[in-house]
Formats: sequence, structure tokens, C-alpha cells
Amino acid sequence: MVKPRITETDEGIQEEFEVQSYDKMQRRFRDKGWMETDAIIKSGIKKGMVLEIGPGPGYLGLEWLKKTEETSLRGVEISPEMIKIAGRNTNEYGFEHRVEYVQSDAQHIPFEDNHFDGVFTNGSLHEWTQPESIFNEIYRVLKPQGRYFISDLRRDINPLLKWLMYAMTKPKEIKPGFISSVNAAYTEKEIQDLLQHTKLSSATVSKSLMGLEITGMK
Repeated sequence: MVKPRITETDEGIQEEFEVQSYDKMQRRFRDKGWMETDAIIKSGIKKGMVLEIGPGPGYLGLEWLKKTEETSLRGVEISPEMIKIAGRNTNEYGFEHRVEYVQSDAQHIPFEDNHFDGVFTNGSLHEWTQPESIFNEIYRVLKPQGRYFISDLRRDINPLLKWLMYAMTKPKEIKPGFISSVNAAYTEKEIQDLLQHTKLSSATVSKSLMGLEITGMK
């Protein structure tokens, strides 16, 4: 039986020490080739102006830019400390002219209707206190036929895999955050039920090895 969700913060990672630790973890994921960049591209998000929700230190979006041509990225991030790190990482990639980060809550995305060719986010869904509102915002800012890709952990992950992921999580300061994120994550059925009450009701929800993927087109 799957345990009930234990909600996590909706304020992102704000403290400088925690931000630095999270940056180290994400940089390690990048170096190991564990980012979901290819899955985003496979979903059809590979051109134009694209929005990333909750970019954190920015590696996923930066790797996406690295693998695409004539593309640009806007990132909506709630944590000002994360935006500082993402800015430094963007400079390291040399993509200053292709990226802009904006501090905002994704419940009120600060861009006009029909603005983006694609929207993607990884690992932030479990933090959203009002996911239906953000699903509707994603629909609003997408152009007609724009695509979206939303991925996250899931609470009913295989216990052995969960243990292996915990053991592999570095630096060690991040380990408690991994557990709280899994406990706050949704199941496939819970997401399907949530989507039915939003403008992303036609989305495809599928299980990945470690989580969930929500994909579709406006």
C-alpha cells in the first residue's frame, strides 16, 4: 500500500548552503549523463523559445540548449539564490545571449499568452501547492501546438530502486531532501486525476524507471 503524500516546501531551495549542495548534486548528474535532456527533445521540444519551470542551477536547460540550434530559454525560478547560481553556470556555458531567468512563482508565470514553443520542468511538480493552477498556466503561455514535458519522482517507486538512489545521492547533505521529495511525489493515478480538472486533460502520463512523465501538445 502506498503511503499518503507528505507535502514539501513550495518555496524552493533558498539557503545559500543548500543551494550550493544542490548545485553539486546537479552538476554530478550532468557529468554522469543523468539529465533528462534527450527525453525532452524526444517529446518534440527542440525549437524556438522555450520555458523551463524551476530550473534550479540551470544544468538541464543549459544542456538542452547545447543539443539544440537556434533556440532560446526563459527560466521561472522562485529562489533568488538559485538564480544567482544559474546565472554563473550560464556564463560558464557561454549562453548568456540565449537565457534569461526570472524570479516568480509558477502559479503566475510572468509572460503573455501564447508565448512559448515549449515548456518543460523536472523535479519541481511535487513542490507545487496548487498543481492544477500551474498546469493551466503552462497551457496559457504555450503557443497553439506548443509541447510540454513535466517529469518528477513518484511516491510508489520500487523500494530497492529507492534505496539505490538514496545510496547514490551526493553530497550527503542532500540525502534527507531526496527522501522528503519522494514522500511528496505523486502516483500515476493521482496525476491523472489532477489533470482531468485542468486544460492539460489530454496529456499522456507514463511511468519512467524512477518517476513520471507528463507530455502533450496544446
